[in-house]
Amino acid sequence: MNSRFSRARTLLAAALISLCAACSDGDRLDRVLARGELVVTTRNSPTTYYLDKNGAAGFEYDLAQLFAEDLGVELKMRPAFSLEALFTHLRRGEADIAAAGLSLSARREADFAHSEAYASQAPVVIYKTGNARPRSLEDVGERELLVLRDSSHAETLRSLRASGHAQLKWRDVEGADSMELLEMLEAGDGALAIVDSGEFSVQQSFYPRLAVAFELADEQPMVWYMPPGPGSERLKAEVDRFIRALRDSGQLEQMREQHFGHAAVLSRIDSHTFARNMSRGLPPYRDMIRRVAEEYQMDWHLLAAIAYQESHWDPLATSPTGVRGMMMLTSPTAREMGVKDRLDPLQSLRGGARYLKNIQRRLPADILEPDRTWMALAAYNIGMAHLEDARVITDRQGGDPHQWSDVMARLPLLQKRQFYRTTRYGYARGREAVTYVQNIRHYYSILQWQASPVDQPAPPQQVQDYLPEQLRGVRFRAL
Repeated sequence: MNSRFSRARTLLAAALISLCAACSDGDRLDRVLARGELVVTTRNSPTTYYLDKNGAAGFEYDLAQLFAEDLGVELKMRPAFSLEALFTHLRRGEADIAAAGLSLSARREADFAHSEAYASQAPVVIYKTGNARPRSLEDVGERELLVLRDSSHAETLRSLRASGHAQLKWRDVEGADSMELLEMLEAGDGALAIVDSGEFSVQQSFYPRLAVAFELADEQPMVWYMPPGPGSERLKAEVDRFIRALRDSGQLEQMREQHFGHAAVLSRIDSHTFARNMSRGLPPYRDMIRRVAEEYQMDWHLLAAIAYQESHWDPLATSPTGVRGMMMLTSPTAREMGVKDRLDPLQSLRGGARYLKNIQRRLPADILEPDRTWMALAAYNIGMAHLEDARVITDRQGGDPHQWSDVMARLPLLQKRQFYRTTRYGYARGREAVTYVQNIRHYYSILQWQASPVDQPAPPQQVQDYLPEQLRGVRFRAL
């Protein structure tokens, strides 16, 4: 009986291996189109993929969603909780693409197919302010560096050690997100860390005590990876075509501006102040802000970000020019919005929310979100008339007056005589309006991320997840 069982088990194992080989040898693009689903493995982080109140979000998610739509298939995201797991998904054929803000390295290039570059970033050494700042590898000495296991940074360190920097010491940390390294560094568990420059510019707001010491190497291309072998050739060609089309149309740059344009606006001190106020100044007014946001069909994170930019959530704030309250309303605006007491936080929040909504309604209908919100905020700060002047200049210079990134670049021109003398409403402090909007976007991003369920436990794995595609859903009879 045992012999019959052993023989049957061996035959089944052989069949599974044969089917797996068949899976890996076929054309991956054909399989994606046949099943109507693109499986993308990624990392859970503010720069790649996360869940907010509206569902999935993140730059890599948005990029992958556009590619899936381009192919005419559904998108399935498969988060990995370590870089090793992410690349294992590719090796096993469990994912079609790895889209996770990954740099191109010699080892990865040898092991996987990859796309054209869609961005670039440099590896940077991070230190905790208050400690001695190293300015070169020689300054690092024997201080321990934290790096993610299986990252391109670990590969770079091995190469540097082999080329003469024998003193280098580092610790490989299991995980998929550089936030883990930054948390360890801020907590004192490690002297230095290596992360990508783009990720740190977005995440520094969460760790205001950390700063860049120096760049470890030149900028490296960021690519999507695909399973190795000839089966990925057509999929790679489609990805490359998609990236080129996005780049040539300007849409790729617009997406990067939407996701990362607010990064690195604030100083480290401002970020530290905001982090402190989130825990002290916001809680007494959080429920009130939520209530008003719901009344005016706004995202409460956005209303909270505006209120912080205006007054640091201080209901008694008063400026030398006479604007007052949590939303810093002028007397004429308060009267127009029906606010009787500007120092009453509820009235102030309602007045500010109502005023912003009025501006949004007055903007041309063909300005779409999120540009519509950013332009409304600029008008909230500088006035609708001056915003319109900036849009006219944008159009004159061949830019798109419907895109915030283009209008933002022209707002500072309202301070230059050669430009404002040609406008209808004249001089305005356009640079301040840009800073105002970008600060709010930055605060908004932090508030959204802090509220997102990024630390949710991984769902339990089912045996079906480890089977080849052809065997998923098939029932086996007991032997």
